[in-house]
Amino acid sequence: MSAVFIQDGAARLGGEWVLPPSAAGVVLFAHGSGSSRLSPRNTYVASVLQDRGVGTLLFDLLTQEEDRDYATRFDIELLTRRLLAATLWLKGESKMQSLQVGYFGASTGAAAALQAAAKLENKIAAVVSRGGRPDLAGEQALRQVTAPTLLLVGGVDYGVIELNQQAYSLLNCEKQLTLIPGATHLFEEPGTLEQVARHAADWFVQHFSIPK
Repeated sequence: MSAVFIQDGAARLGGEWVLPPSAAGVVLFAHGSGSSRLSPRNTYVASVLQDRGVGTLLFDLLTQEEDRDYATRFDIELLTRRLLAATLWLKGESKMQSLQVGYFGASTGAAAALQAAAKLENKIAAVVSRGGRPDLAGEQALRQVTAPTLLLVGGVDYGVIELNQQAYSLLNCEKQLTLIPGATHLFEEPGTLEQVARHAADWFVQHFSIPK
């Protein structure tokens, strides 16, 4: 694991980069409102991806000061800009020259992941949303996404299910909407986060062309 720092203007964002041997791609994690690169749910999913030969980059989308402002947590344009800055930094690393890039977004981070994917088009190999708010990406961005997109939603996360269904209908790319039975918004029920991690790993392995 390598500790890294990503600069966006005056903001210096801490991150953790893991690149397994023979990795075919790296997934950038865009966490949700009030969370950070230390999110236990995202770090668990990242560990499962690493075990499957997928690199991961978890980093803070906001500084500590910015995160204290509730409105900033929902500033999708800012979150998207930070994700694009991290993607640009990652692409500039010598180890990344032949590797593909994917996004894993949770909650508001899913909207940022989809907006960034829409801007970068075929430069993003795949996107996964966990309990996300893809609707916040906006209709225009959703229609422009070309990266294969998997939306994972808790089977009893009522309200969020409908928002994901609306966003799903606007996506024109390869897509899949999967409900995790018995799961609420944070996937705290036994076995549900494990299902999320497995679905996400399968999606990235498939679209990074990693042998199963």
